[in-house]
Amino acid sequence: MLFDLPLDQLETYLPPRSEPGDFEAFWAATLAAARAFPLEATFAPLDAGLRLIDAFDVTFRGYGGQPIKGWFLRPRGATGPLPCVVEYIGYGGGRGHPLDWLLFASAGYAHFVMDVRGQGSAWRRGDTPDSEADGGNPQLPGFMTRGVLDPATYYYRRLFTDAVRAVEAARRHPAVDPARLAVNGGSQGGGMALAAAGLVGDLAAALIDVPFLCHFRRATTLTDADPYGEIARFCKIHRERVETVFNTLDYFDGVNFAARAGAPALFSAGLMDDICPPSTVFAAYNHYAGPKEMRVYPFNRHEGGESYQNVEKLRFLRERWG
Repeated sequence: MLFDLPLDQLETYLPPRSEPGDFEAFWAATLAAARAFPLEATFAPLDAGLRLIDAFDVTFRGYGGQPIKGWFLRPRGATGPLPCVVEYIGYGGGRGHPLDWLLFASAGYAHFVMDVRGQGSAWRRGDTPDSEADGGNPQLPGFMTRGVLDPATYYYRRLFTDAVRAVEAARRHPAVDPARLAVNGGSQGGGMALAAAGLVGDLAAALIDVPFLCHFRRATTLTDADPYGEIARFCKIHRERVETVFNTLDYFDGVNFAARAGAPALFSAGLMDDICPPSTVFAAYNHYAGPKEMRVYPFNRHEGGESYQNVEKLRFLRERWG
């Protein structure tokens, strides 16, 4: 059912942002600390059984200098620097197999897929632990309250830093044109793409589908569904720490990153989405500072537009890159 605001109100929904006074200083210091470690991006050729696409097993250094895995795909035989799409993955998923990621390379682009630290066990395999202290293996959710009592220790500080370093790693590959780089993702991946767009100032495009991690203060009171439900259940037990939790989440809210993002962006929303409610998506979209377009799927839930949206994304990139 259409449980959220009607579309005409969503299109103008512009809630006030709850932003910490040291938001920019926090992220500047976080990224500076990560860049103190060498990126050490490696691209090892991999026989993935493909005839038309070259695949590479990627490793680079993310938050804390910790190794992050990924895939790099490009059309076989392509010459000259290519536009590149850096892709981020939804909650609980991992990088899987190169065969899972053929869309953008098939369209003629380079494609850099970042694995998700600590996740990759709920619906697609991952290969990157959060840290050796976790036992050295990916885990099942939840991650929403891991370290949530302090922004310095919160899980998404590490993940968003990895997302920025993935952009930097992709730009190091000689087949990539660093001036033509887009970020892409859905759900958690959409939230990460939004964060990257706010933290990296010179992206060519941002493709942000049904984004998670936006407008936390509304999302956690509008839906019981996970992953937002993890936060609500934590606050149900830790009654005295509710404001501490949301003060931390303000440092990671996509609405605050949207206000700093300038890359041309294509968003999507499902009006029946009870996982990432449409008002939380429109809150980020309406605060987005750069040129933007929205695709709305009135009778879809968190799956959004699926292949229909992929067609829109390819059109959006083609209009900018040819």
